[in-house]
Amino acid sequence: MNLTIEHVARTALIGVGATAAMDLWLALLGRLGVATLDFALLGRWVGHWPRGVFLHASIGKAAPVRGELALGWLTHYASGVAFAAVLVALFGLEWTRTPSLVPALAVGLATVAAPWLLMQPAMGAGIAASKTPAPARNRARSLANHAVFGLGLYLSALLLAWISR
Repeated sequence: MNLTIEHVARTALIGVGATAAMDLWLALLGRLGVATLDFALLGRWVGHWPRGVFLHASIGKAAPVRGELALGWLTHYASGVAFAAVLVALFGLEWTRTPSLVPALAVGLATVAAPWLLMQPAMGAGIAASKTPAPARNRARSLANHAVFGLGLYLSALLLAWISR
């Protein structure tokens, strides 16, 4: 694949935009009293990697890591850009110029595999939140959050396409 500056820029902007859309959604949920991911815990998990620790019985009980909140936010946005790169790799640069909803929503929903199969088990919550007090509710929240991310991929690409005309 021949990556151009346009390719990289569009992918990064779409990923950042979609992640910001998800953050707005999470902020709304927080205002409504719904618990959402504490990005410091994400940073704590990633912060233990250089020490060779990838799995935790409970990430909340793991030793704090210096700068974990900033590291969590950085990881969150880097993941959003990486997922946007998957979308663009699958559907091409042309999709970024004339975006459609279904590919973005499909990729957004597929990204729920990351928390279900990687993050939650590694942080002590089990596969697809199976070790949490309310697994079904937590799975539904994850699906909704990632659907919003998918919608954010589409809306960010649509805005970028409109601006670049």
